Amino acid sequence: MTDLLILTAIDVEARALARHLGLSPVPAAWPHFRSGTLELACIGLRASALSARAGALRRPKLVISAGVCGALSPTLAMGALVVPERVLRDDGRDEPTTALPGLEARGALLNIAHVIASGADKARLWVETGAIACDMESAAVLAWARAQGVAAAVVRGVSDTAEHGVPADLAAVVAEDGHVRTVQAVRAALGRRGALREALALRRGTNAALATVAAALARLVRS
Repeated sequence: MTDLLILTAIDVEARALARHLGLSPVPAAWPHFRSGTLELACIGLRASALSARAGALRRPKLVISAGVCGALSPTLAMGALVVPERVLRDDGRDEPTTALPGLEARGALLNIAHVIASGADKARLWVETGAIACDMESAAVLAWARAQGVAAAVVRGVSDTAEHGVPADLAAVVAEDGHVRTVQAVRAALGRRGALREALALRRGTNAALATVAAALARLVRS
């Protein structure tokens, strides 16, 4: 039995959070970590690898969808913590989240199918949905946990603010299974004017977001 199962989309998220939390790697072809009753695994973009990898995971008491998110609300700064009360699904339904001790939940997180490339598109979604941030995995994670009869919540950090999206060429460096393709990342960063600056800004945002999430998860584990 695992008390807490943390699921991330990207290998960078999984490895960074595992390092912050002091988890040990589990032999696998994908990022997978454990320590005591704490387990962490990478499940790919849009949780596409969750079904295939779920058999290697121990049954938890609580599932957390963790990692980075994009801000929709202009009040959210880079590195801000996002613990939503609910996740808005593509079909218009809500997935409620479980309250977490020591972490105040507020607002809604929007589930999206693709990375948002511009601040203008983020502004439109904020007005249309009222969601404060967005990601691509949490709705699937919450639905999967509900099907298992397990409580679930979301703990995310803002990697890109409402004014900035993630350009398509930079988003494409992450494979569907969550693996960051290093060679493609270098090519994307050097392939057009301004891309390197955007890549470095996204890296700073990702690091800030994951540090925030790691600190929140550490508080949750202690509680």
